[in-house]
Amino acid sequence: MPDHQTIKENKYLKIFGPLIHNANLWHLNRRSVAKAFAVGLFCAFIPIPFQMVLAAGIAIIVQANLPLSVALVWITNPITMPFIFYFCYVVGVWVLGEEEQHFAFEASWDWVVDSLSTIGPAFLLGCAICAVVFGIIAYFSIRLLWRYSVARDWKKRQLR
Repeated sequence: MPDHQTIKENKYLKIFGPLIHNANLWHLNRRSVAKAFAVGLFCAFIPIPFQMVLAAGIAIIVQANLPLSVALVWITNPITMPFIFYFCYVVGVWVLGEEEQHFAFEASWDWVVDSLSTIGPAFLLGCAICAVVFGIIAYFSIRLLWRYSVARDWKKRQLR
């Protein structure tokens, strides 16, 4: 996990002021880690710049582990982003019942503006659905895995 001092000194996170110094944001426990996974995965599917700042803001509001929330946003990195966002587009097309449109990516503002009217609605809907679904799955999976781990450790202690 990233060093908490490095995160506290991040120039983009200074907008949160003294809120970032809350000790509960830095503890690793079942609730804070589960919330962090939910927040981080939710924000990873939101197609905006500065996802880390959004994740930090939500983590502060819901008292999730801040470093973990911010780090999990990097699931959508420059290598994985095309695959993940294409999957979101396919989900959006499926939910809307539309046909998948073929397109060629161009790194230009004109392409982005034109694409918002053609593939944009399906893409944004798919991103929203994936963000919510994967956030919920992550939250409950971490809670269950943590509980299973604790129960297994208790059984081991009892057997000793």
